[in-house]
Amino acid sequence: MGISAAPSSVDPHFNQGTSTQTLTYNIFETLTDRRPDSSLAPGLALSWRPAGDAVWEFKLRPDVRFSDGRPFTADDVAFTIGRVPNVPNATASFAGQVRSITRVEVVDPLTLLLHTDGPAPNLPIDLSVVAIISRHAGEGATTDDYNALRAAIGTGPFILRSYTPGNSAELERNENWWGPRPDWDRVSFRYLPNAGARSAALLSGGVDLIDLPSVNDLPRLRTSPGFTVTSSQGLRLVYLAPNQSAEVAPGVTDNDGKPLAANPMRDKRVRQALSLAINRASLAERVMQGTAEPAGQFLPRGLYSHDPSIPVPAQDPDAAKRLLAAAGYPDGFRMTLNVASNARPTDPVAAQAIAQMWTRIGVQTTVELMPLSAYGPRSARMEFPVSLWGWASPGHAGHPLVNVVASYDRSKLTGSFNRSGYSNPALDALIARAMATLDDGAREALMNQATSTAMDDVAIIPLYHLTNYWATRRGITYEATTYDYTRAVLARRDR
Repeated sequence: MGISAAPSSVDPHFNQGTSTQTLTYNIFETLTDRRPDSSLAPGLALSWRPAGDAVWEFKLRPDVRFSDGRPFTADDVAFTIGRVPNVPNATASFAGQVRSITRVEVVDPLTLLLHTDGPAPNLPIDLSVVAIISRHAGEGATTDDYNALRAAIGTGPFILRSYTPGNSAELERNENWWGPRPDWDRVSFRYLPNAGARSAALLSGGVDLIDLPSVNDLPRLRTSPGFTVTSSQGLRLVYLAPNQSAEVAPGVTDNDGKPLAANPMRDKRVRQALSLAINRASLAERVMQGTAEPAGQFLPRGLYSHDPSIPVPAQDPDAAKRLLAAAGYPDGFRMTLNVASNARPTDPVAAQAIAQMWTRIGVQTTVELMPLSAYGPRSARMEFPVSLWGWASPGHAGHPLVNVVASYDRSKLTGSFNRSGYSNPALDALIARAMATLDDGAREALMNQATSTAMDDVAIIPLYHLTNYWATRRGITYEATTYDYTRAVLARRDR
């Protein structure tokens, strides 16, 4: 498999980015699983039910073993949930997914009760992204122990045999896996961040499958009898995070190069101007060549908690200039737009297009690229005026509301991926109320209200939702999914 981005770690709780999930979800499993359409299915848990307003009961799958032969039990789930919020230096923590859990009660080896701080109707969905690790391998283990494979013991369909950061990973079929036997004895990951090189590897036979094929190569791959392209509407929103935390914005100056006295991103009118300067349809149709849909909120159309009343912002450069003038910047200013060079191959190209759109309204913008390994920690430390990110929900708007725009609060485990420093106590209260509402319709209405508040406030600047693509050589099919990580069990020999 030719994979577009290398993982941040083998530690499944270190970073919930696509590149890391593509590796770890082949090795580790979750309590609830996600079908290709993102609907819930049994995973390590066979069933789950509310056992009260503030408790969920999970019944675990019997006869599951870790890859080292040790049995999987409810105690491993308890250990996992305790570890998730406490991984040092995690660059995209899963803490928000377990934030409502106050206590794990192990009833017996195959039964556990998850006690919550109130109603938590989304908990089974949120747990579909939390990989379960073993207590016997994980107790006292660090992220380095996972990267060195000492603690990389999972229950999944494959066993990780070697890992070379930034280069490759070698997996072997787990013959004791409880699920259907995968088609592959071995799976080799080759990390190929250059889209052209990835397509070339597939065309030459160097790899059998690639994710994120180059948009320039899609027409050829679609029409060639030797290859198959599969696709699905994705759940990942690509967005901009304007830094509203710093009093003086790093990387922002007046037109003479002198630092500004105040951070312009703290002014809602400036954020609105930056949003109105962007032609999202052009980004989706031209830059992304039809592989994305313009977005004005967290979720794409047709999904639960998508709000049809929230429009995709239309480009209006004249209105943007008026807003800048009203905010005290009639002549604009200069700044950098920081982007990871190797997260998604289209990010640098989209950033250049956005920089040109901003320059046209007087915000002279220079794009600065850097490797994701440096970009992620610096963005978390709010060292950029604006950063570009992607976030995928497992199926409801509460997930990004809690993690992306809620105020960062270590004690409440909110805002774990808040890269804008945005904070609105009224919105925080609304999000908390939504997440504790049991009725599906009432919860959706509250999530829509919270989403509308965040978008009106320009907490982030949504750009587009990605379409997911995979390409395979003849003889292999891949089942496209709404989630954008790649699972080797979904690649099958043609029968």
